[in-house]
Amino acid sequence: MKRTSLIALLCLVCCFNLIAQNSNNIILREDNIDEVIAAMTNEEKVTLLVGGPGDLVPGAAGYTRAIPRLGIPMTVLADGPAGLRIQPKREGTDQTFYCTGFPTSTLLASSWNPELVETVTTAMGNEVLEYGVDVLLAPGMNLHRNPLCGRNFEYYSEDPLLSGKMAAAYIRGIQKNGVGTSAKHFAANNQETNRLENDARVSNRALRELYLKNFEIAVKEGKPWTVMSSYNKLNGEYTQQKHGLLTTVLRDEWDFDGIVMTDWGVKDNTVKATKAGNDLMEWGNQVEIDRILAAVNDGTISQEELDRNVRNMLQYIVKTPHFKGYKYSNKPDLKAHAQVARKAAEESIILLRNEGNTLPLKGNEKLALYGLTSVDFVGIGTGSGEVNTEHIANMQEAMKSAGFTLDQNLAEFYQHYYAQQEAIQKMERNNRWGYRNIREEAELSARAISLQAQENDVAVYVLGRNAGEGADRVLKDDFELNTTERELLQNLSSAYHALGKKLVVVLNVGGVIETASWKHLVDAIVLPWSPGQEGAYAVADVLTGKVNPSGKLPMSFPMRYMDIPSSKNFPYGQNASGRRGERKDVDFTNYEEDIWVGYRYFQTNNVEVSYPFGYGLSYTTFSYSKPNVKADKDGFTATITVTNTGKVAGREVVELYVAAPSGGLEKPARELKAFAKTKSMAPGESETLTMKVSEYELASFNDEHSAWETASGTYQVMFGASVTDIRATTSFRLNKSQSWEVHDVLGNPKE
Repeated sequence: MKRTSLIALLCLVCCFNLIAQNSNNIILREDNIDEVIAAMTNEEKVTLLVGGPGDLVPGAAGYTRAIPRLGIPMTVLADGPAGLRIQPKREGTDQTFYCTGFPTSTLLASSWNPELVETVTTAMGNEVLEYGVDVLLAPGMNLHRNPLCGRNFEYYSEDPLLSGKMAAAYIRGIQKNGVGTSAKHFAANNQETNRLENDARVSNRALRELYLKNFEIAVKEGKPWTVMSSYNKLNGEYTQQKHGLLTTVLRDEWDFDGIVMTDWGVKDNTVKATKAGNDLMEWGNQVEIDRILAAVNDGTISQEELDRNVRNMLQYIVKTPHFKGYKYSNKPDLKAHAQVARKAAEESIILLRNEGNTLPLKGNEKLALYGLTSVDFVGIGTGSGEVNTEHIANMQEAMKSAGFTLDQNLAEFYQHYYAQQEAIQKMERNNRWGYRNIREEAELSARAISLQAQENDVAVYVLGRNAGEGADRVLKDDFELNTTERELLQNLSSAYHALGKKLVVVLNVGGVIETASWKHLVDAIVLPWSPGQEGAYAVADVLTGKVNPSGKLPMSFPMRYMDIPSSKNFPYGQNASGRRGERKDVDFTNYEEDIWVGYRYFQTNNVEVSYPFGYGLSYTTFSYSKPNVKADKDGFTATITVTNTGKVAGREVVELYVAAPSGGLEKPARELKAFAKTKSMAPGESETLTMKVSEYELASFNDEHSAWETASGTYQVMFGASVTDIRATTSFRLNKSQSWEVHDVLGNPKE
């Protein structure tokens, strides 16, 4: 028999077998999932649990596999979180597929406004839908344990409440469009160095109160379709293989009902991951199919466990646009979304310093714009958190648009210098993984700066930093300024101040940098973080007073790096010695600081910071009055009246901190328990804000009892403009202690 005839015969036999298996013409619907599972072969079930190749949306990160005979479609997963990441150009068409570069998560958190975040992600989710994607692999929500984490720009805050509330709003906005999200990276994935294998050794208390609490809030309030298990180990066991984390905590305690997928890669022991509750292995590999099927056949994975994961997958699939046959347009309204991105950046930018009311500027000054980043503006970080936008506005074009007259010679100098640097670093730019945009700043002589100071009215120095997936930041010449930057700041300060002129710094950075040693040299500091494709225009609007800044810090700025407790256990320096598996802060990281992260440490131990958590200035002033706390059946409700006592309209964020009664567990001096933001209030206008705090939200975690405990006694309730600027205080009395037991399943840090 000819080979072609034999192949045809085999195909025919397979076809008859499949028809026989589906003789009842069973096709997946929302209401027949169990019937479909009964009709599936074990081979089909296993393939549904492993991602596979696809080309429906070029540039998408991954796919789930289709089973056509049962009407199970392929679904598409793509990167975020500052916008959809797909290829902007495709073969065979002149159409482009650019996406909007929205403000990064750290900047969105600086708004302290969940409604704003939900508005942003509603627009973002429309692009996910209209470009044919089913799930956006976002939000990233690991805590800012240390400022050198390379992906901090993708994350929100050092505080789990702020992080969780922002992530929940992000999820709701995306999923309003009928597409899904994937909360990541679950859990304790707080460094990029050896991120695939690092063992995060964390106490149960720190896990529960910090590194899981934000996920708990996001899961309960946002209800994401999916959660992504991280690469790293947690207390000696890979998170994607940790049943206590993925099933006991996530599903049994938090009632998560979506799917869990792995981060992108193939680890040994796929079988353990499947049994632990990972429903989907991404990006997917044949060896994973073989491992799972062999384990099903020999009974290591029970039929019940297999069907459980398959049921989760099918419940996910029936919600997707691809299952519902949505005819996506490939033409979202990018112009409208650009305006959403700009408005979000405007509300989120933080004013850190404003000596002598330097800002706002008039907008008609002759402006000397310094810094390579004035041309090479950092809209978004690198790696999978990057977005392929058509254009990212820079500060030169934004300041011109705002009405300033730029020093043209200086502008052209930086344009030429940027072109030179771009050529030098082209090869590094092509390697997006771990690429950090820290170029050598241009050197300018003191004499040249002195002449420029005579010819211009004001100086603005745009100081830039970037970071991304695959590498952490470093201490020298990154967290700390390099020699050229320091000399430039000193010379600018001397030259412009000698003539009674002002110097403004714009911190276009992806993460915290050291400011204590140089901030006295400048008159004003504006912090837009990495503000997206329209962010430079938002900065110009803040500098001119068109927008009154209302952002506040979602983390602390330390005086020195070594003031940060986690600095003793983070790979900022020479920590890679030793054999594989034994390298401190590389193969394992001891979270010796426990719960003392960020302001919890600084405030409790009276450690001076450069800028405290929750800090941010305004062009107006606010007074707080009529603080009130009223007990209810499940905690208390707090109200405060805020009045604009200045001369221009503005918004104020009120942060509600609580100090627990003494005795029992050692606790931070104060912890953020709620926050609220006023509307834009005219001078003299007032607004009363209301914040609710439950007894459960007051609880601390008792590791010995494996329980959340809220002690009885008097709680101090503080209304603050920052963690150190408390404007009003009252109290709340809890007469009876409360306790909520949970499972002791997370393991303990290795000694």
